[in-house]
Amino acid sequence: MANTKKSTKARKTETLTFDAVREIALELPGVELGATHGWPCLKVNGKLFAWMPVKKDVEPGTLALRIDFDQRAALLEEAPDTYYLTDHYVNYPAVLVRLNRLDRNSLQDLVRTSHRFVTSKVTRKSQKKF
Repeated sequence: MANTKKSTKARKTETLTFDAVREIALELPGVELGATHGWPCLKVNGKLFAWMPVKKDVEPGTLALRIDFDQRAALLEEAPDTYYLTDHYVNYPAVLVRLNRLDRNSLQDLVRTSHRFVTSKVTRKSQKKF
């Protein structure tokens, strides 16, 4: 039987774009479309949670998601070829994601995790508006 972590790439059948992110996110409560620096983003209750970053040091095809620091550290350790940071994002509760390294199920899990992070009571009290 194949290891499920290794088989994720083999099951990948589509190239993911922000359109897929938007489709997944719009199924979640309170999500609205927006733009940041002229690029698409998603907000929930007015708070940014998913966007296509425009910094020069960010790779093309990268999605940024708000996520807590512990979860981010785990993702970076588990799959550094998929998740990364630039200096700009080190002190923000966010992770950069190479969309071309994900399958749709993994993207769906990440978007839901980011949505929960932004809508949780703990986040509202302890994090600045991003």
